[in-house]
Amino acid sequence: MPGKGRNKANGSARPIRTQRDYMGASAVVKRLSAKKPRDAAAEARLKSLLRELDRFDDDQEDFGADLPGDDEYKGPRRRWSDDGPDFD
Repeated sequence: MPGKGRNKANGSARPIRTQRDYMGASAVVKRLSAKKPRDAAAEARLKSLLRELDRFDDDQEDFGADLPGDDEYKGPRRRWSDDGPDFD
């Protein structure tokens, strides 16, 4: 039976895809950065988390550049089903 304990950190962080992931990673970065005597694994994990946070920030900036701002379109917001064919 495989062990149920924590795996040791290998220095790589999983990709951050949601705002919730971002907030969790930020909390871990704050906790790791406050801990002064860091070992090599903690230092590698900190660097990896910072890299993923930067990547998420860049993706969010790129995503927002393609969308019109709230002030550009004053018309009603419509659902995708509003433009569908009539089945009457």
